[in-house]
Amino acid sequence: MQTTLSESASHLPRAAEAESILRTCVHCGFCNATCPTYQLLGDELDGPRGRIYLIKQVLEGNEVTQKTQQHLDRCLSCRNCETTCPSGVDYHNLLDIGRAVVDAAVPRPLGQRLLREGLRQTVPHPDVFKGLINSGQVFRALLPGTLQSKLPRSIYPAKPRPTTLRERQVLMLEGCVQPSLSPNTNAAAARVLDRLGISVIATREAGCCGAVDYHLDAQAAGLDRARRNIDAWWPGIEKGAEAIVQTASGCGAFIKDYGHLLASDPAYADKAKRVSALARDLVEVLRDEPLEKLGIHASQRLAFHCPCTLQHGQKLGGAVEALLTRFGFNLTSVPDGHLCCGSAGTYSLTQPELSRQLRDNKLNALESGHPEVIVTANIGCQSHLDGAGRTPVRHWIELVEAALP
Repeated sequence: MQTTLSESASHLPRAAEAESILRTCVHCGFCNATCPTYQLLGDELDGPRGRIYLIKQVLEGNEVTQKTQQHLDRCLSCRNCETTCPSGVDYHNLLDIGRAVVDAAVPRPLGQRLLREGLRQTVPHPDVFKGLINSGQVFRALLPGTLQSKLPRSIYPAKPRPTTLRERQVLMLEGCVQPSLSPNTNAAAARVLDRLGISVIATREAGCCGAVDYHLDAQAAGLDRARRNIDAWWPGIEKGAEAIVQTASGCGAFIKDYGHLLASDPAYADKAKRVSALARDLVEVLRDEPLEKLGIHASQRLAFHCPCTLQHGQKLGGAVEALLTRFGFNLTSVPDGHLCCGSAGTYSLTQPELSRQLRDNKLNALESGHPEVIVTANIGCQSHLDGAGRTPVRHWIELVEAALP
């Protein structure tokens, strides 16, 4: 795509990257066929090709409007288009660049600003978020249905974690919302890994991965969180930790981007690259281990929702399904498994109507095979889907741990 950046845009820190990505796009439109928002709205500007044109116009000096911002806001950042694109357009990085320019030029209405700032002041802070969830559970009956659906239906308490220190060790991101919404997920992962001779070293100082801030008009704050996590993990890396494990694929996709996002930071570029290289989704660690040692012979009927951040962001589509099949679980067929469930981080709160439509469509697909339980690999998807009050939704590692003899 022929592109001529404006004088101001040419001085942006990522100007060369944006121009390179724009030139990769051949405007074929294949991306629209798999874009969730284009499928719902049928508007060219609510598909990847249209959004690329909008960003191109902005970077070429055309007027930036609230409509431009709205079309970019509606994007889920699911990266389905990247999987579909025959030209390899690095869409999500272009979108991040475009959003930063648009958000700097177009002030948001007060209600939107308050919502986004409120989310930034609560979601990335585990203690604050836990207090909010606990209060919500106490006053649940008094809350409107939309807020009740954001609270977990059932909280499975965390089982004790192993205390024996193994020779093989991995670090683990505890996360920001998962300890409150699904406290047993990381404990279950630690127990399964311990059976395989791997100790999990939890690093409390490494909290939110930074994605929440980064995708809520605060990219600098998101990168600061990335730097703090790198500092927290670095001593463990120097001691020989094999990997940095994530049980939330959304966090994993963002951590694997640290090296790219901090490439121009002289103090952190090399460390960020190292951290991204060590980042592993839990399935990447388990699939290479001698799983027969676990002695699992399960038969439960499951539907697996593969999060966008796992299949499109980390290119690990099919990995969890293969692992669960090895354990004997009976996986049902899920139509349109490539489509987003509508969670997308805080999207379910900033774009509630679109998010609800996508959630209901996804649940219809997941339930079409009549599973006993739906499992997934990302806390955002888990909470969003389970909030509908239909088939129970849990993290897949909890069912694996429950099947241990």
